[in-house]
Amino acid sequence: MTTAPSAPAATTADPPSSPAPGLTRALTAAVLLAAVLVLSLALGARALSPQAVWQGLTDPAAPAYDVVHGLRLPRTLLGLLAGAALGTAGGVLRALTRNPLADPGLLGINAGASAAVVTASAVLGLGGFAGAVWFAFAGAAGVAVLVYAVGGGRAATPARLVLSGTAVNAALYSYVSAVELLDSDALDRMRFWTVGSLASASLGTVAALAPFVALGLLLALLRARPLGALALGEDTARALGSRLTATRAGAVASVTLLCGAATAACGPIVFVGLLTPHLVERFTGPDPRRLLPYCAVAGPCLLLAADVLGRLVARPGELQVGVVTAVVGGLLLLNLLRVRRGDA
Repeated sequence: MTTAPSAPAATTADPPSSPAPGLTRALTAAVLLAAVLVLSLALGARALSPQAVWQGLTDPAAPAYDVVHGLRLPRTLLGLLAGAALGTAGGVLRALTRNPLADPGLLGINAGASAAVVTASAVLGLGGFAGAVWFAFAGAAGVAVLVYAVGGGRAATPARLVLSGTAVNAALYSYVSAVELLDSDALDRMRFWTVGSLASASLGTVAALAPFVALGLLLALLRARPLGALALGEDTARALGSRLTATRAGAVASVTLLCGAATAACGPIVFVGLLTPHLVERFTGPDPRRLLPYCAVAGPCLLLAADVLGRLVARPGELQVGVVTAVVGGLLLLNLLRVRRGDA
């Protein structure tokens, strides 16, 4: 009697499966954001150890409590919200216009919000987030419609939108400068705001800003799928069942909320909305369903890192974050363009 040969025993164990790329990206983004938040709380004119930061957050009797709770925590939370708003708005505009250079700054949306806020300050004497935010919304929405109309409306091309946005942006910032030069009181009130700053942050401003940013982020994420279809072309988007008018209206509404609220709270901060999608796309691809959530995380990382850098390079003073993003952002953009040209 013969027996069937038994199957050979496995000599090696199967290699463990690697984590999904999406999970790896999410964990990396979370760790990076947490690291930047800690650095924002710890670094400044006076450096604090992680233990001192923790005590300053939790113990009212700690020596660092006033520094952490009174200055750095509001500043960090404001940078978190503003960075998420600007980064996501840049991703939405990039998907909507199908233009890698689309940005709330380049298209004049931030300038529209700034012009409205400066006008309200000079004419009505309004100040603070609560007084400025509604004017910022009106200015951002008005410029968005104006740029779309000047760029050709339904026949607008990405190049024409950027050209019309650049022209409107230059005109509005010239107007802002003229108002401030003619009104010394407005200049004194808006000096730091007009260059983009987190230095005057307060927990009240953070609490007032949060609902607007949350609503803008929700609208943006709800438009991610139809924006992805629109990126394939209008005919393809219609064939896939997208309603183009609703998609565009929702996208513009989200950008208006995000840019208007961030500009009212911090002033016009440039390059965050432009650079964030460029950096994120290298890891997620261009699909807005993946791009936009990561823009909401990478935007705060970029903005808070620039704010920390501004505190360190000019200690014991500081450079406002809008100045740092303009300088560093311009250099990074040139490098990105050089790399893309080399890949072409």
